[in-house]
Amino acid sequence: MQIREATSSDIPEIITVLRASIGEAKLPKTEEIWKYKHFDNPFGASLIILAVVSGRIIGVRAFMKWDWNLNETRFSALRAVDTGILPEHQRKGIFKILNSAGLELAKGRGDYFIFNTPNSKSLPANLKMGWNKIDKLKIVFIPGNFRKRNSKKENSQYRKSKNLTDLQLQELLDAYNNLQSQKGKIFTPKSPAYLQWRYEQNPLQEYEIIADRDFYLAAYLKPHKHFTELRITEHIYYNQVGLDKIKTAISEMNKIFGAELIAYTSGLNLSSFQFSVKLGPVMVYRNLNLDAESENKINNLINWSYTLGDLELF
Repeated sequence: MQIREATSSDIPEIITVLRASIGEAKLPKTEEIWKYKHFDNPFGASLIILAVVSGRIIGVRAFMKWDWNLNETRFSALRAVDTGILPEHQRKGIFKILNSAGLELAKGRGDYFIFNTPNSKSLPANLKMGWNKIDKLKIVFIPGNFRKRNSKKENSQYRKSKNLTDLQLQELLDAYNNLQSQKGKIFTPKSPAYLQWRYEQNPLQEYEIIADRDFYLAAYLKPHKHFTELRITEHIYYNQVGLDKIKTAISEMNKIFGAELIAYTSGLNLSSFQFSVKLGPVMVYRNLNLDAESENKINNLINWSYTLGDLELF
């Protein structure tokens, strides 16, 4: 069996392996989406490891590039995302081999750590392979609109209302990134390229986007069995003016969508009636090149300033 990195010419066969191993029940598997996730990412191209037997790809393990900042230091990290082994080759230890090969390459290239939010089935395997458990992600909720929803349905066209120039957007993001650095939190540095890739041109999920020179807001409607959630995936601001505008935008947004609950993260304070619970998945990481002081910071969720969009699978 040969273990090697993938190239762009491997994409069609990679898609075949993923479809055969994990299907498309949750997320579609296409060449367009694979290129979007793993080649167009503004943080850099993904590290993709393949297992090949007799010239045929039988397994794939992808690590998406992601940057996190702590104070003035930028940590190049990876997120374990797409993994698939052909059914006839499962339970042969191939996943472990691919994972070990990825870790070795990432460490040699200077990446600092790998992180993930595995489901309950995958978590024990991650911990067994030496990953460290940080904590279950905390989600904040406020009541939405429990009256009958308006005519706009889940599949309606989302708006992209950006009332600012490119220069104003860059100034907003610079101020936001500087504020996060001053707080001493671990955060994803935001750039125009990131917002365009993550929200504005995402082929997997459309977002309602509202922005001006003081704030940037991205959200979408997520239906559940007994209620509908307005999920605030990105909230960028740096002063009270921006926060007030975000509150107004979310209120107006929910008049359209009429979701029963509004969900976001603790970096956003919308109401005195909000309540937070650890309902999200467990966040784990694997140290590659972190020093002891940085690892101590990363190992405590209280030191993280994340949005739902930073950690949501897509």
